[in-house]
Amino acid sequence: MTEKVVKNIPLIIGFILTLILIVLPTGYENAIIYQGTDRCQAVVLETDDSQIISTGLIKSGEQTCKIRLLGGKFKGHEVEGYNLLNGSLESDKLFAVGDKALVVISYVEDEVLSVNMIDHYRVDKEAILAGAFCIFLILFAGKKGLMAILSFVISILMIWKVLIPYALNGYNPIFVGLFVVVILAIVVIMFVFGLDRRCLSAVLGSLLGVATTCILGILFTNAFKIHGAVMDNSESLLYSGYESLNLTKIFMSSIFIGASGAVMDIAVDITSAVSEVVQKKPSIDWKEATCSGINVGRAAMGTMTTTLLLAYSGGYLALLMVFMAQGTPISNILNYKYVSAEILDTIVGSFGLVTVAPFTALVSGILLTKVKK
Repeated sequence: MTEKVVKNIPLIIGFILTLILIVLPTGYENAIIYQGTDRCQAVVLETDDSQIISTGLIKSGEQTCKIRLLGGKFKGHEVEGYNLLNGSLESDKLFAVGDKALVVISYVEDEVLSVNMIDHYRVDKEAILAGAFCIFLILFAGKKGLMAILSFVISILMIWKVLIPYALNGYNPIFVGLFVVVILAIVVIMFVFGLDRRCLSAVLGSLLGVATTCILGILFTNAFKIHGAVMDNSESLLYSGYESLNLTKIFMSSIFIGASGAVMDIAVDITSAVSEVVQKKPSIDWKEATCSGINVGRAAMGTMTTTLLLAYSGGYLALLMVFMAQGTPISNILNYKYVSAEILDTIVGSFGLVTVAPFTALVSGILLTKVKK
């Protein structure tokens, strides 16, 4: 087998895995709620706001729009669409003439029964943004950029096609989450290093860090008495007919899944540093190589833990502003269940980042120096 073919093996494996995940059914493709309906894009021709009740910032009632359907079974038809307002700034939307909307059409044979205006149509703009990013990444990083895009796609497909449906089917979300993280760690790190001992050492180091995060997450979720219902939309999941799901275990799995990306990043950085040291000084023993890796890990810790904190807390700015505006005491804030859950997420995730450094340094020191000797 030629050297060129060997170097392309990770890319070939990635494409094969992507194709398998694309065709893999979730089992939820024909959900009952969408049977007998058609979905398409529509353009708003006229709006009628006479049934909207406005009370300051909050609007409730119903907006009626005359729309032209731009696709699907009834393409070209002009019909009335209904936009129900629930008095929620978070979920409500208002349409204006010229807007494009995603609509769901209920029909019987060739007769349209009703048209529900779901939201503004954004898929085209999302595709433009994603395409521009992919082009920029490939132009900047070449083959490595293509592999980064492929690992991103595989990650999305693993979550959508494996993690979510298996968790919905009642499988233990902790075990399913660990399986998904293991596969992603192998694939992503394989794209970075290829199939060699650097890949093995980074994978082992990152999985040891993830295992630490998983164990601590389970222990302290129980110690903090956190129920999984603290997650957004978790109660809606129960009311959708999945009341048997264990939300707390789902929350536990979200802790180590959320930290796994940063853990893999640290593992790759330390493995690269140790590999470079061994190449520059082939006579180095595993203890010296391990110490070099730990020193690199110490430097990375200063920013990585802050990165994790900002990643978790960035979406809670409005909530923190509410606390300050109301003069809520710090002791109250720290004892709220949803705040405790975020503290648990951040600190346990940071534990994973801290422990992955010595784990990866040790494994890399042993494996990579053995190769040189």
